[in-house]
Amino acid sequence: MANSTADSLDLYAKVEDLLGVKEAAPSLYAHYLLFLNSIDFDTLLDVGCGSGDFLRQIQGALEIPQVKGIDLSPLMVSKTLEQGYDAECIDLCDLNGHYDLLTAVFDMLNYLDKTQLAHFLGCVKEHLNNGGYFLCDINTLYGFENVAVGAYIVDDEERFLTVDSDFEEGEYSAEFTLFEKEGDVFKKSQETIRQYYHTVGDIAMLSGLELVQSDNVNLYDFDEADKFFLVLRKV
Repeated sequence: MANSTADSLDLYAKVEDLLGVKEAAPSLYAHYLLFLNSIDFDTLLDVGCGSGDFLRQIQGALEIPQVKGIDLSPLMVSKTLEQGYDAECIDLCDLNGHYDLLTAVFDMLNYLDKTQLAHFLGCVKEHLNNGGYFLCDINTLYGFENVAVGAYIVDDEERFLTVDSDFEEGEYSAEFTLFEKEGDVFKKSQETIRQYYHTVGDIAMLSGLELVQSDNVNLYDFDEADKFFLVLRKV
């Protein structure tokens, strides 16, 4: 998520549990697990690992010999480490090593514009072993236009969050305003998080990898798929 600042990533980390992501995650993870169950591999790197929930779910089901997570948010990395998994706050392109599998879960690629996406996917290819797989999911146009946009307000006893979002000309912009309770007062923080629409063809072309699988994903019970689950291979 090179396009986002550390501040915006850390703000997102503070409110992720308020956004319904954890409730939707098992349905998305199932697509990853189904494919991973069908192949043999020893090493997995989760790029944009967040709080480590995906690593916990996958490792709990498959007992992979070596897993690692990386993220640009120090707060997210600390949460993954707390769960007992190897994690590092580093950009993929600065990382050493090669892996049988790379994953980028929950529309991580949508945080990159086209130029950043091309650079990132080049680094994905570079870090894959020959015959290795890259698994990811991206938001569909329907997901951007009908699921993500609008105003959202949620709170608990310690936090009050508003999200105002719009989607125009392939760019999604969401303004997050968070009030956190500190003693008897609330501290305000505000960040804008952006995402970009990419097609399946974009991912395949820019990655230089072979598209093996593309599945529709419907996480929020709308009429059409809000995500695509993709499997690409280095041949």
